Amino acid sequence: MTRSNFLALLLAGSLVLKGQSHSPEHQQILAFVSDNTPQYQRISKQIWDYAELGYHEEKSSALLQQQLKGAGFAVENPMSDMPTAFVASYGSGKPVIGILGEFDALPGLSQEASPDRKPVVTAAPGHGCGHNLLGSAAALAAVSLKQYIEKNHIRGTLRFYGTPAEEGGSGKVYMVRAGLFKDVDVVLHWHPADRNSVFNGGSLADSSAKFTFHGVAAHAAFAPDRGRSALDAVMLMGNGVEFMREHVPSSSRIHYIITKGGVAPNVVPDLAQIFLTARSPSGEVLTDIWQRIQKIAQGAAMMTETTVDVKVISADANVLTNAPLAELAQRELEEVGGFNYTPEQKAFAEELQKSLPPSAVGHFEQTSSIVPLRAPDPNAPSASTDVGDISWVVPTIGFTSATLVPGSAPHTWQAAAASGMSIGQEGMLIAAKSIALIGADLFAHPEVIKAARADLDSQLKVMKYQSAIPMGQKPLLTYREE
Repeated sequence: MTRSNFLALLLAGSLVLKGQSHSPEHQQILAFVSDNTPQYQRISKQIWDYAELGYHEEKSSALLQQQLKGAGFAVENPMSDMPTAFVASYGSGKPVIGILGEFDALPGLSQEASPDRKPVVTAAPGHGCGHNLLGSAAALAAVSLKQYIEKNHIRGTLRFYGTPAEEGGSGKVYMVRAGLFKDVDVVLHWHPADRNSVFNGGSLADSSAKFTFHGVAAHAAFAPDRGRSALDAVMLMGNGVEFMREHVPSSSRIHYIITKGGVAPNVVPDLAQIFLTARSPSGEVLTDIWQRIQKIAQGAAMMTETTVDVKVISADANVLTNAPLAELAQRELEEVGGFNYTPEQKAFAEELQKSLPPSAVGHFEQTSSIVPLRAPDPNAPSASTDVGDISWVVPTIGFTSATLVPGSAPHTWQAAAASGMSIGQEGMLIAAKSIALIGADLFAHPEVIKAARADLDSQLKVMKYQSAIPMGQKPLLTYREE
């Protein structure tokens, strides 16, 4: 099925068009979502309160498993050597439609549901990327779509994938390697943001590693000549990376922190560590950059007469586009539409925006409108996600929903604040409705699934998927502490 034929199907009225009233089938699905909404908004707040880091989301994962099991899904846990990973299934046969759910928090972003910076617990984790909303909305969509499938005796399989440690742990990569997506026809996902927009590719491939240098300790004043400073090697590696920035594509990103720098200033450090991430819209370009970074590390070790160990922590592929699925997602997102702030929400948002740079402050129309569908811009600001690895093996589509105050960004306390109150919960409702409608249309229109598969296969003819995580490596359940 060509893209033009798919558009003809839309225009012929087989799917609801923007501005039309909901079809009876869509009305039924949206009614199920509305009925289940209060429960899953409460769940989103519970997970926001838990604020558990990647691979340690015991309470968050257990809560979602409990809800899905109670709704009639068969739940399998643990999965792929990850205690908090799970798969919840309903139905049988083809097609198989998967929905992704995340629930991990970020370190150091504990925050009250307040427009001012007020940590719940200083330096504790917080949901600065809104994954409490992400997993809850995905589960709300899955449960509501299951009720629709059951009531209308629709054939096929619906799966919810509970995916841990998206923030730096690459949990989905290990689930792909375990073959958990090998029979899936389409995967649906969403992510919190400050606007409503189809996410048709555009993410950055990334690789992260800890470079640990080993030297020789010595008294820094009495016998410095006997020492070989591992910290010197770390500093030289950092300087080398800085010089390299001029000679990589402008759309690339390199960032790092020094995680270990020695124990005392009067002791030559015999161990030091730098934790580095590199990103690029192209996996091929990233491979070249990554090889050059490793040469810089080896050079720093040679200059300081130290040695270096490299431990790959995570690596995510870029998200591939899928034109047929993007068209469908855009239609359903437009059908659902955005939402308008209440006076109380607007007052909260205006107060929070005072903490943002004036150039970053967004407009409230972002929450009520849908961004037109457009091709990814490799030079536009972007991030990385392990959803990318799934998109290389299964036709995948996602979108963002306006859960954040316009102008605020993920991985901030401002994002954590909105994720714990009604603004975030209104946005998660848009996501749940859209996912449920997209899923229902996929069950009803196998020709769209076929077109999506053809689109992916055409890209794989000229590109090859290969993860930078070494084959055989197990999930690093303590990757933040190592």
